[in-house]
Amino acid sequence: MFSFGLVGGTHAFDPLVLLLTALGVEALVGGFEALFRFIPHPEQALARTIGSLEAKLNREKRSPMDRAIRGLFLAAVMIGVALGIGVGVAWLSQNHDFGWIVEFVLLAALINQRSLYNRMGSVARSMGGGNLESARAALQPMVNRDTALMDDHGIARTTIEAGAEGFGAGVVAPVFWYVLFGFPGLAVCRTISVMDRVIGHPTPRYRAFGMTAARLNDAVHLIPSCLSGIFLAFAALFAPTAQPGSALRIMMRDSSKYRSLGAGWPVAAVAGALNLALAGPRRYAEKALGDPWVGSGTAQVEGNDIRRAQYLFAIACLIDAMIVAALVIVRLNISG
Repeated sequence: MFSFGLVGGTHAFDPLVLLLTALGVEALVGGFEALFRFIPHPEQALARTIGSLEAKLNREKRSPMDRAIRGLFLAAVMIGVALGIGVGVAWLSQNHDFGWIVEFVLLAALINQRSLYNRMGSVARSMGGGNLESARAALQPMVNRDTALMDDHGIARTTIEAGAEGFGAGVVAPVFWYVLFGFPGLAVCRTISVMDRVIGHPTPRYRAFGMTAARLNDAVHLIPSCLSGIFLAFAALFAPTAQPGSALRIMMRDSSKYRSLGAGWPVAAVAGALNLALAGPRRYAEKALGDPWVGSGTAQVEGNDIRRAQYLFAIACLIDAMIVAALVIVRLNISG
């Protein structure tokens, strides 16, 4: 018998305790980056696999319908593989004395609190030193568009947007699906996120092929993204110069303006909390998009605003972990 998320907790290692421990360890020291210098990180390996399959399946000579069907096939295969691996890891964790170690390492690797914070900090440090080339290089792994033509304000805006999206997709969403369905839920969630990052772009090459991945990503992240916006607005109560009321107001008003249906919630919440204007016109490798602005504040975002956003994200991550801790306490009281 498996012990998945909220429905388990009676076997070798309680999943919620494992999750809470992984959140704490990852927040303090990161997701075992030293280990993944020797073996591929799960998300990197997944992204390479998806990219390789896309190159074979998504030929320009094929019709949009054919490409859409092939994209659906790719999504079904990748989700099936992720579900199988997730069930296998959960089974190992619950049926072998030290099997939980595998799940623990993967949990810490697939929840991106510290890595997100550190990447944002790298951009802020480079901007503080006046080195825009270094800032662009630090930002590039966080986004799926070219940073070469961004000015200093564009770099800062994009960093904060990526941080807001990353909090929703890389912190709240995996925690949410793990709480409900254990490691299989988290594995499927992260697989869909990576698929969207690789092929879910609104460009001629990917529009048809990546349609399924993009729609699945919106569906899987809709509730977690709403929660992440609420967490960020609540975190604004404890962040200097942040405005919780404005965070809620802008989140409700502008979340639908963002290019990604789900990610608009945390991006709009941050824009409101920090009195910024985010999103706006942007350029991808294949075309420019005239996206609307999110927020009523200044678009002249600076490196110091990235630091303010980091503080907000850190508090929001703590709120997220406290909710998991509350669930652990409830479960222990019920089982006791």
